[in-house]
Amino acid sequence: MQHEAHTHHDRTGHEGHAGHENHAEHQGHHEHHGHHQADGKVSWAMAAKATLHCLTGCAIGEILGMVIGTALGWGNMQTMILAIILAFFFGYALTLRGILSAGVDFKTAFKVALAADTLSIAVMEIIDNGIIALWPGAMDAHLDEPFFWIVLAIALAAAFVITTPVNKWMIGRGKGHAVVHQYHH
Repeated sequence: MQHEAHTHHDRTGHEGHAGHENHAEHQGHHEHHGHHQADGKVSWAMAAKATLHCLTGCAIGEILGMVIGTALGWGNMQTMILAIILAFFFGYALTLRGILSAGVDFKTAFKVALAADTLSIAVMEIIDNGIIALWPGAMDAHLDEPFFWIVLAIALAAAFVITTPVNKWMIGRGKGHAVVHQYHH
């Protein structure tokens, strides 16, 4: 059963509840949300939004890493390592931005971001880099070739599809983005 009450995570992922003007409504939503985290019944929509949040950071980092590695004339392995490092960096950075805007100190926010995103980003990186590495010709494609972008899009889409159930499972157990969510109330 999907619960559309979780749509407050749309655009920025973790900006808080500026739209809630009625405290009782906000409190009721918080209790409802907490109930579903505790008993493991998390909507697919909520899991997909958490995954999309991670995917955004991963995609930014991977594309930037590939552009930098290519511009510097690096080989495939060095470029892929840079892209993975930047994917983790931007994935964590997006989560940190939301937690810090809730007034949490950096040390706590950093620990929350690590706990919330590490497994999600790791699964995503294994899937999308694995697809790129195993797809014939993908590692040799250049950034100015449509083939490169098509394979990257397919790899990121596969990473999203495979990581969403992982995030659903984690949120249902009070982990992953469930940890982030508690700092917005």
